Amino acid sequence: MPRSRRARTPERKVSKTYRLTLSKLAAAQRILGAATATETIETALDMVVFREELVAGTRAMLGTDLEASDPV
Repeated sequence: MPRSRRARTPERKVSKTYRLTLSKLAAAQRILGAATATETIETALDMVVFREELVAGTRAMLGTDLEASDPV
């Protein structure tokens, strides 16, 4: 799965140590098509952030009337 195409400023990366279930990490890596564990974790985190953005956007749109851009 491709990573988000939103423009981002490069952020400083920090070294962290995590205790992860290898089978879960391997499954996520396979599903996401990530080359490394780091890419797997970053992509999964990007997806969580994007999900929150979708939820927030949906909540903001509730009650908004939408009109067709090209009425027939």
